[in-house]
Amino acid sequence: MAITRDQVLHVAKLARLDLREEELERLTDELGAILEAVSKVAELDLSDVPPTSHPLDLVNAWADDEPHAALPLDDALANAPAREGSLFRVPPTG
Repeated sequence: MAITRDQVLHVAKLARLDLREEELERLTDELGAILEAVSKVAELDLSDVPPTSHPLDLVNAWADDEPHAALPLDDALANAPAREGSLFRVPPTG
């Protein structure tokens, strides 16, 4: 399964990444190789493998709920594309 330059640009836009041309070419090649490796799973005969949601037994390892100091506001909003006072500013939906 190949991935196109336009698909990489679309994902980069969704992730708010500004890629240089050489990064775009490299990522297109690397993501294509990853998709090709993952697609090899489709070639396996899995008819005798029961459906499962996870290959291992899941066990919850809950940590004690300990109070911690709050993250400073400027740190919390440091990577926000836009802010309004002490809030994240997001585009309207609908």
